[in-house]
Amino acid sequence: MTSDARQRIVYLTRIEQFSACHRLHSPELTDDENIKLYDKCNNPNGHGHNYKVELTLRGKVYPVTGMVMNISDLKTYMKNGFLDLLDHKNLDKDVNYFRSNVSTVENIAIFIWDRMAKCLPDPSLLFEVKVHETDKNIAVYRGE
Repeated sequence: MTSDARQRIVYLTRIEQFSACHRLHSPELTDDENIKLYDKCNNPNGHGHNYKVELTLRGKVYPVTGMVMNISDLKTYMKNGFLDLLDHKNLDKDVNYFRSNVSTVENIAIFIWDRMAKCLPDPSLLFEVKVHETDKNIAVYRGE
């Protein structure tokens, strides 16, 4: 078997950014418990972040195009899948999902995964969503 005849697996990552505000607050906890747990992130007026999202696909390189997916198409799927919903929004007030789920970086990663799984033409290509809330706070979700 020549190297050209093998089906090679490639991990393809596209990075996008969005800005949003949120307040970490669980309706399941008392106000005092929320303040103790979330500290300054429980500010009633919220706070904002410039999020960076790394979305990784895993798949075979299609021999005719030399691609796992056209990166321009992936950019459009990301825009329609989650960027338009999250960018310059108050996550807790503008995004229905976060009305019942605390808008932690972990839940944001899960939200993006679920949205992308619905809008990609082949959801089995979805490998990983990595959300950078800050340079030091990052959540990774792989659909598990």
